Amino acid sequence: MLMKKIIVLLLVIMLLVGCTNTRTEPTPTAEITLPSPSVHLTATPDAQAAAEAYLAAWKLEQYEVLYEQLTALTRDAIPLEEFENSHRQAAIAMTLKEMNYQILSSLVNPNSAQVSYRISYDTTLLGEISRETTMGMALNDGIWKVQWEAGMILPELSGGNVLELKYKIPARGNIYDQDAHALVAQEDAVSLGIVPAWTYDGMGYAMSKALANLTNRQADDIFRMFEYSQPDWYLPVGEITAEEAAKNEVLLNSFGGVVMSPFRSRYYYEGGIAPHVTGYVLSIPLERLEEFQRDGYRGDEKVGADGLEIWGEDYLSGGHGASLYVKTPEGQIVTMISTAEATPAYSIYTTIERDYQLKLQQSLGNYRGAIVVMEVETGRVLAMVSNPGYDPNLFEPSNSNYAMLGELLNDTELPMYNRAAQGVYPLGSVFKIITMATALETGVFNAGSKYYCDSFWTELDGVTLYDWTYEKELPPSGTLNLPEGLMRSCNPWFWHIGYELWNQGYTTSIADVARGFGLGQYTGIEIDDEDGNLETPQAINENVQLAIGQGTLQVSPLQVARFIAAIANGGTLYRPTLVEKIVPIDGGDAVYTFAAEEEGSLPVTAENLQIIEDAMISVIDDAKGTAHRYLATLQFPVAGKTGTAQNPLGDSHAWFAGYTLRNDPDRPDIAVVVILENAGEGSEMASPVFRRAVSLYFSNNTNYGWVLPWEASPYVIASPVPEQTDAPSD
Repeated sequence: MLMKKIIVLLLVIMLLVGCTNTRTEPTPTAEITLPSPSVHLTATPDAQAAAEAYLAAWKLEQYEVLYEQLTALTRDAIPLEEFENSHRQAAIAMTLKEMNYQILSSLVNPNSAQVSYRISYDTTLLGEISRETTMGMALNDGIWKVQWEAGMILPELSGGNVLELKYKIPARGNIYDQDAHALVAQEDAVSLGIVPAWTYDGMGYAMSKALANLTNRQADDIFRMFEYSQPDWYLPVGEITAEEAAKNEVLLNSFGGVVMSPFRSRYYYEGGIAPHVTGYVLSIPLERLEEFQRDGYRGDEKVGADGLEIWGEDYLSGGHGASLYVKTPEGQIVTMISTAEATPAYSIYTTIERDYQLKLQQSLGNYRGAIVVMEVETGRVLAMVSNPGYDPNLFEPSNSNYAMLGELLNDTELPMYNRAAQGVYPLGSVFKIITMATALETGVFNAGSKYYCDSFWTELDGVTLYDWTYEKELPPSGTLNLPEGLMRSCNPWFWHIGYELWNQGYTTSIADVARGFGLGQYTGIEIDDEDGNLETPQAINENVQLAIGQGTLQVSPLQVARFIAAIANGGTLYRPTLVEKIVPIDGGDAVYTFAAEEEGSLPVTAENLQIIEDAMISVIDDAKGTAHRYLATLQFPVAGKTGTAQNPLGDSHAWFAGYTLRNDPDRPDIAVVVILENAGEGSEMASPVFRRAVSLYFSNNTNYGWVLPWEASPYVIASPVPEQTDAPSD
């Protein structure tokens, strides 16, 4: 049996060996290539880049952009308005000027991140405030979003803490004239008004005169208001200092109807001395509140709104001090972040002469107009009158006369409009000075050139223009040389100059020389002014009109005073100024002291300037000069030019521009420019004001010159205004 099993095993082995040794050809098969495995890698978003985008938008204060970068949970927890307000309130509390940042590091997990950054706040009052803090982030739909909390602004604000800024506000600086007489200061004052029913019988006019003397108003105006009012009305009159009220208390109470109401505020003396120069203050407007708060203001201060009040705001307001605290939601102080001491304000000393300014303010009657008086060698403006004026005290709500503010703002006479610096007008015949300079400088004409001055002019085809002598029914001026043409203010002479210059190729010369005289440009004075309009003529008729200061030409009295002063000083154009010095309110050295600033020279040779000056002297001294009648007896040597500027909207404007030639080392020579809107002839209406300005200046304000055409006595308006008389004119 065993043997049998062995034999079977051997047979199996042999069979297997035989099969192994059998060689057969393999059957060909198709080669199969498997595809490479597809691997998709999802990069983790860059958390630092997301943080950088957030901080950049924060720097720009793009709060809606910031809000969109918050996580959904954060947005659910805080509305956009509250989110934005948190940043704004912090910015206000820190008096933020600019925010800067630097990313320091980041820690990133699959679904969250922490980005550390340094934030620096450049502030107005507290210098730099810098902190290192952290921004939490979460991955929402594959985008990093910010998990905002208040500690991102400042770490101290975590847990609901808030910032509070306590201010230290210095007293506002004053505004003085050049001799330290106050024009504007903090003062105890009294408003004056009338209740007609309380006035004793027969005392109305005496009361009106007494109030007029105290408030620099016209007695007739006050009495007229009194006469035509209802018995129980309160009639605002004006304001005086508390000291003046005490001195005059018995007198004022003697009339029965005078109401005196005390108040304390920023006070403008005499109802406004040069109010268009000083300007006024207002409460900070709501739409600019945050802007001022971030500039370091608490928000309830009065700030400059016009004139030197706004120009000198940084000086007059002083350096506000403050301490920045962190408080708990319950109001407990946690810590003080920073503090800064207040610094005193500065006072501004102007170039204005107070009493001189006041006398000139009282001289223009009811005419709209302006007077500018400027030192010829420096550019100092000694007086700047714009009529009608206004009372800056009316902007103070605690003043009982505050009710008059609406009437002031709606007055069609535009009393707040500075006609001296912002008013622009056709210059009329005063411009002939510039045309004469052009004629001489081109060489087309000289001092000996002659022309027959007829009462009409016909050189321009199809056009007949008439001289002022025609309108006055006076004989023509006859043959005149060029200086005599200016003396006589002959329109045909100057039309002829404009005509000839154009035909000889000098088509832009008059306009070019006018620009050299400073027209068509801002003067550089501290308060707002206008550049006017000076166009280069495009046709011969435009050049002819420009030659006598008409057409589209528009200039300000200040611009004219500037070039008149330049003629007087030998050709130097100075920057006009109203600021003499700026001094700390508590004493100390001035931080600014005026120095004359040359801005250019007239494009006229010294020889031709002398020809022009001699002609301007003859306007007064020659019996045929247009200002001879009104200025020949003036005891001081002067030169000048009359002007009557045609006005398409009404009667002509009356101009006079001139300067003194006294050469007194103790009283510098001045240029004076006068304009009266729609007043008629410059010789009759404006030159008498020039006479008053010069007479007052050299007499310490005691010599008023002549009684002006519209006055019953010096500074008292006659009614009705006297009619004009015929005289050499223009």
